[in-house]
Amino acid sequence: MASTAVHRPTAHPTAVRSPATGTRLARATWVLILMLAFAVLPAAVHPTAARADNPIVQNVYTADPAPLVYNGRVYLYTGHDEDGSNSSFVMKDWRVWSSADMVNWTDHGSPLSLATFSWASTDAWAGQAVERGGKFYWYVPVTARATGRMAIGVAVSDSPTGPFRDALGHPLIENSEIDPTVFIDDDGQAYLYWGNPNLWYVKLNADMTSYAGSPVQIPLTTEGFGTRTDNPDRPTLYEEAPWVYKRNGLYYMVYAARCCAEFIAYSTAPSPTGPWTYRGTVMPAQGNSFTNHPGIVDFQGNSYFFYHNGALPGGGGFTRSVAVEKFSYNADGTIPTINMTTTGAPQVGALDPYVRQEAETIAWGSGIETEWTSDGGMDVGWIDDGDYIKVKGVAFGAGASSYTARVASATSGGTVELRLGSPSGTVVGRCTVPNTGGWQTWTTVTCPVSGATGTQDLYLRFTGGSGYLFNMNWWQFTRAA
Repeated sequence: MASTAVHRPTAHPTAVRSPATGTRLARATWVLILMLAFAVLPAAVHPTAARADNPIVQNVYTADPAPLVYNGRVYLYTGHDEDGSNSSFVMKDWRVWSSADMVNWTDHGSPLSLATFSWASTDAWAGQAVERGGKFYWYVPVTARATGRMAIGVAVSDSPTGPFRDALGHPLIENSEIDPTVFIDDDGQAYLYWGNPNLWYVKLNADMTSYAGSPVQIPLTTEGFGTRTDNPDRPTLYEEAPWVYKRNGLYYMVYAARCCAEFIAYSTAPSPTGPWTYRGTVMPAQGNSFTNHPGIVDFQGNSYFFYHNGALPGGGGFTRSVAVEKFSYNADGTIPTINMTTTGAPQVGALDPYVRQEAETIAWGSGIETEWTSDGGMDVGWIDDGDYIKVKGVAFGAGASSYTARVASATSGGTVELRLGSPSGTVVGRCTVPNTGGWQTWTTVTCPVSGATGTQDLYLRFTGGSGYLFNMNWWQFTRAA
């Protein structure tokens, strides 16, 4: 059964949830064009849990991926499409996820929202975070309350997962254009690029919150960004969502091309300021969404391409989901054509069940949602009978003897079934969760385990009566003696 990203009613009296307030895409005429174009896109692929790990987040809709590699993990910064949005972009906050193996992703909640910027009103659109000097800078476009124009703000944190605070108290740049991307060159010079319908860059100062000189408009030539024939006002393919990086001395700019439906194209240059040369398609228009947004990183010796589509149930052009593919550059440094899949990237290594694992570390989730806990972390909640979590590639080795979980329930509780291979696979343990006196009143339960050996996909299947059963904060296995 494929899970749904639709958020269930907050009938669940839990800790305060992440802050939120906003919308995306103000141009009504453009939205109409997008909707007409969207109507002819291929139907969504609805992955099944048995074989699919794309999209990589299933409990909320995510968009505009911006990956960052830091200290042995990939941190993924995304936008958040609100449930039920079918005629406009309703986006109020941004979210963070991370993974050490590219398949099991930990939900870090929403450490940044429109409310972070006192001067912003709506439109939590596509941004990117970078690290410099042990601090993390997140550049995002929002609508400025005073002018009604799109502006770029910058938030800063001491941690890749936040909390983030407004670094300036006002826009860094305001010229009605969107989609910032940040690149720090080998010489330490940082560049901010952004734009739709134009393309701009500016050199950031070392503080990452100010810039030198004035923004420079990059010439959108057909030599640099390809030829568009369907829109006389947009002679090149460049549309939005630039992503800039450097590889083997060559500068790459990957971007959403030719609205609508958008595909992903790229150009290269001998310097971060050009001149740019159009190189072709990275990802064709596909995936039940009329927009797309690229993000490319190298991790553990492999290259990964992040994007979004509308593949989840209820998904579409305004309810998108982030996915990822592993790829290899051609020998000449060109990027191959990458197609969307439901399988996603292969696992890098395996997950260790004998250290504490957050319950919100998930390869695939059905029915569950996540929330802030009273201790400032995250838990898995809104658990109904039959819901489950898949954790991929769990290295049990010679075997486990017991399983421990941190749980809470304001109702009659339920059972955690430990199954291998599928939601209906072999049961290796069952843990009973009692009523603990509240959704944030935590207790630890332990149960014996038998038959969990080797490296297996673990399914935590939840059973019980009607209504919400319990919350789970973390879990851990004990190695057999």
